[in-house]
Amino acid sequence: MIAALGLLVGITLGLLLQPDVPLSLEPYLPIAVVAALDAVFGGLRAYLDGIFDDKVFVVSFVSNVVIASAIVWLGDQLGVGGQLSTGVIVVLGIRIFSNVAAIRRHLFHA
Repeated sequence: MIAALGLLVGITLGLLLQPDVPLSLEPYLPIAVVAALDAVFGGLRAYLDGIFDDKVFVVSFVSNVVIASAIVWLGDQLGVGGQLSTGVIVVLGIRIFSNVAAIRRHLFHA
C-alpha cells in the first residue's frame, strides 16, 4: 500500500511541479518509465498472488530502471542506441503484458 501511495504522490508532484529533464537524460527517460512500469505491474501481480515483498519490490524497481538505462547508455556509446532501446522496450513490454494478463486472470477469473 505504501508503494501505491508513493507512486500516487510522485505522479501528483510531477504533474504539479513539471520538472525539467536535462537534455542529456532525455533519451533515457522513456526507457526508465517503461522499466518502472514493469516493476509496478510485477509488484501488483505479486500482491494479488500473495507473495509481495516490499524489499523485493524496491530492489526490482531500482534495478530495472538502472539496468535498462545502462543498456541504452551502452548502446549510445557503441552507436547502436536505437536498436538496444527497441530491444529493451520489447522485452519490458512483453513482461508488462504478461503481468497484466495474470492480473486480469486473477481479478476476473478469466
